[in-house]
Amino acid sequence: MRASLPALCLAAWLGGSAVAQTSWTAPRLPNGQPDLQGTWENNSATPLERPPQLVGKPLLSDDEVAELQARAAQMYGPDADAVFGDALYLSLLDGNRPRLVFPTGTYSQNWVPARYFERRTSLIEEPADGRLPPLTTQAVERRAPRAAAQPARNAADFSLADRCITYGVPDLFAAYMSVYRIFQTPDHVVIQMEKIHDTRVIPLDGRPHVASAIRHYLGDSRGRFDGDTFVVETTNFHAAGNHMGGYFRYADENLRLTERFTRVDGDTLRYEFTVDDPTVWTQPWTAAIYWKKSRGEIYEYACHEGNLSLRGMLSALRAEEAGTDSTAR
Repeated sequence: MRASLPALCLAAWLGGSAVAQTSWTAPRLPNGQPDLQGTWENNSATPLERPPQLVGKPLLSDDEVAELQARAAQMYGPDADAVFGDALYLSLLDGNRPRLVFPTGTYSQNWVPARYFERRTSLIEEPADGRLPPLTTQAVERRAPRAAAQPARNAADFSLADRCITYGVPDLFAAYMSVYRIFQTPDHVVIQMEKIHDTRVIPLDGRPHVASAIRHYLGDSRGRFDGDTFVVETTNFHAAGNHMGGYFRYADENLRLTERFTRVDGDTLRYEFTVDDPTVWTQPWTAAIYWKKSRGEIYEYACHEGNLSLRGMLSALRAEEAGTDSTAR
């Protein structure tokens, strides 16, 4: 399964959106490497963890997938407030729109790519229950002060994504600039993300990881090919890094990330990753996302247009502390 993924399995996971192509052969470059090049995007609606309503149900029927699609079209038309991440899928299950993160609203669903639905009910494939493993005692104790902390008051209190530094890796924030460009040379594979234009230049020459004292927000990656699969091992994450896509989970500097990229048909790339962080989770866990061939290219990601938004948020906080009405400014 690591070297290649049968198209019949792909059809089982994706249901009617996939066609079994048992004779499909992954293309290769002149140097023999599997050709992963192109622009791909993650618009999956599948949540990271299996929702409580679907316990013991790893796969939906084709009719259930169609019902979710119809409900999404009804609840989230072009003029509805945009919904991100797992909130879309969970709201379709309970029939209630999620509360807005910002009381002033957000932009409309018209500006968000259409999400695709599949038979799988979680991105997590191991453990088999589709749920994250329990946290270690050390992780629970470390998170307690963070949970009790006051809201952000200074620039350093905001996440790395809010500060336009990085969204971390793996990036699981589907349908929000979730576009990736891959290009290859004989010695490197380069993966560029549209958000903040994070770019990973991954060597293939077998060099060792850098010294443990050297830490990066995106870690230190080394790649190799295993049959039709590109395998990436990443270590040396920064202790303050906003890992795991930043917006929903925090790993720590002990994270060892193993990623596998496999083309499973002409328009689909299976992106699988295993998270091994013994000081955060009691066991490793594995998830997979199906990236689709993008119809567009990567465009400029201006983030805060010179970080003016962060300055505005801080200005509002200072006005609030002074007891003034920030909206009058």
